[in-house]
Amino acid sequence: MTAVSARSTLARREARRFHLFVSPWVIGFVLFSAGPILGAVVLSFMDWNLLRPPTWVGFANYERMFTDPEFWESIENTVQYGLGSVALGVSFTFLLALLLNQPLRFQGLFRTVMYLPSVVSGLATALLWLNILHPDYGLINKVLASFGIEGPGWLASQEWAIPGLVLMSVWGAGNTIVIYLAGLQGIPKTLYEAAEIDGAGWWRRFWSVTVPMMSPVIFFNVVTGFIAALQSYVLILVMTEGGPGNATMVLGLYIYRHAFVYFDMGYAATLSWAMFALVIAVTAIQFGLARRWVHYEFK
Repeated sequence: MTAVSARSTLARREARRFHLFVSPWVIGFVLFSAGPILGAVVLSFMDWNLLRPPTWVGFANYERMFTDPEFWESIENTVQYGLGSVALGVSFTFLLALLLNQPLRFQGLFRTVMYLPSVVSGLATALLWLNILHPDYGLINKVLASFGIEGPGWLASQEWAIPGLVLMSVWGAGNTIVIYLAGLQGIPKTLYEAAEIDGAGWWRRFWSVTVPMMSPVIFFNVVTGFIAALQSYVLILVMTEGGPGNATMVLGLYIYRHAFVYFDMGYAATLSWAMFALVIAVTAIQFGLARRWVHYEFK
């Protein structure tokens, strides 16, 4: 056997192994991702209530969506919740990561305590924050009352329901803190030393060294945070069910209601594609704005 034929045989053998090992993922993707995606495309053009065969309605579901005032209200609530939760979550977890990155005693203990809420189940988190945000005996309003401040109605108020959910969203941000810590520990100490030699104070070192070097990590957390926030509905379903008065009716919950309460599967599929378009649009805007503030080392 010549060297060329031997290499050809080895290449075919490696190709067969590659296809063998990748086949479980491909099968899983086709059955559980690509299949449902294509099914949702077809279903969005149909009227189906699970009890009778689906009927073709063309673009009727899309026309209904664009003229549905509750749909636009859910979009507004979703964007408000996304902006609030990402702004508060990214800034607050960054601050915590900066504190946890300091060489303090019991550093490992503090990091563990900050990460623990992220492993608590969603239902337990919802029940906990229902008590924390209760307008009468909630922890936050009791603290405010001790200072002579009358607390808001939180989840019982149309004006304060979204801010209450935004506060709740910060809970369980341990994964984000871990990502920030990894980024902070990857910043070369020589940059801080050079800045200190140039006379930069702690604020200048933070603003001119830490923030630019951490901007790719911040950008990653902003993008993933928005994607998660725009799809949120489980905790909101448990805590408010979209109330009071549709004040917390986000798009994910609106889709759930049409799919599993009204059994309007065709319209729910149409709303799902609206959510997909919203996530793509918001992500594209973020990538467009990233050119102005995200800095990479190789540039």
